[in-house]
Amino acid sequence: MNRSPLIVILTTVFIDLVGFGIVIPVLPFYAEGTIFNATPRTIGLLFASYSVMQLIFSPILGGLSDKYGRRPVLLVSIIGTGIGFLVLGFARSLTMLFVGRILDGITGGNISTAQAYIADITTKENRATGMGLIGAAFGVGFVFGPAIGGILSRWGIQVPFLFAAGLCFANAILLYFRLPETVTAQRPATNRAARGRGFGQLFESLKQPRLAFILTIYFLFVVAFSIMTTSFSLYTMFRFGYDAQHTGYLFAYVGIIAVIIQGGLIGRLVKRFGELPLIIVGALCFAISLFAVPFVGPAAGGLGALLLGGGVFSMGNSLATPALTSLASKSAGAEEQGTVLGVTQSVASMARAIGPSVAALLIASPIAHMGADGVAHYMSDHSLFVTFWTGAAIMLVAFLLAFYFSRIKTDQPAHQV
Repeated sequence: MNRSPLIVILTTVFIDLVGFGIVIPVLPFYAEGTIFNATPRTIGLLFASYSVMQLIFSPILGGLSDKYGRRPVLLVSIIGTGIGFLVLGFARSLTMLFVGRILDGITGGNISTAQAYIADITTKENRATGMGLIGAAFGVGFVFGPAIGGILSRWGIQVPFLFAAGLCFANAILLYFRLPETVTAQRPATNRAARGRGFGQLFESLKQPRLAFILTIYFLFVVAFSIMTTSFSLYTMFRFGYDAQHTGYLFAYVGIIAVIIQGGLIGRLVKRFGELPLIIVGALCFAISLFAVPFVGPAAGGLGALLLGGGVFSMGNSLATPALTSLASKSAGAEEQGTVLGVTQSVASMARAIGPSVAALLIASPIAHMGADGVAHYMSDHSLFVTFWTGAAIMLVAFLLAFYFSRIKTDQPAHQV
């Protein structure tokens, strides 16, 4: 592999996820506790607006990169993401917050372009290694993002967004000077960006029983994960009185566990137990943690119980998600890998749009209640239980589907779907 462009691409993915991670713990405090006075429902819709735009524009960016080249699409998307963060940092109205999130979502769907670039500069023999490095950059960025957001919020709640904008612009400069183009008029794209192939291909995939089970379980996992990430900062604010800094540390802790499992243990666990047992155990751990966390408070377990719940949640998600991706890949022949990857991305994008929307509807209370931080919030203990238990119920369904799938006896070869 050519190391110079590979480093630039991995840096791009890393910065994308640092920016995404910065937003998770900081945005709820920024939107609700400042001049915007946003309700929990509005905050959920802010998260959802980003994911909806990413769902719509990720395949468009992938298609443009196939036609016009990876470099201009990546460059424009990174600059657009930086502008989106600037809009967030300097916003003076809720409308501007939505504009910033929507712009970030439109230009933030460049992972498929980055994956296509990796495919362009790698051989078939080392392509899996290149894609694995993207996954590692993804995970490490998610670990650093919340911690950076939490730490920087000490100097002003808008500072993390301005820092993220600066990272994007620095990355754009690096990309402009150091990233060569792999798609030209003389050398058109041979490795197409995974673009989901539209809803038609998704419906075709759902007609194939083995792949349909995998995609359904994966969809449920991502919906539940999105409900948790949207609600968790609001929960720690209301129940514990935590600020963005403390919540950022909690997300970093969850991310570190994920990196340890996905980066160092998952391969050996899959070889020993297989994918389906890991998915079953992961779904059960995820469901238990989501069910138990809303019981936790300063007088009911405190920080220790919160860390335990977050650790079980992270372990469950980290065991199951890579195993589901692996099963999806094994459910198709070599010539169909791009299609399956695209469909899987489409399913995840839809789930990331639905999860925050569900959280926005459930977590809001019509009456303000006093939180542990001494401020009245339009949420309640009841709405927190309903929100987290909805996520737990979704994961229970995923557990039952995975268990049922493991009991099915089929003579159909894995690659015939």
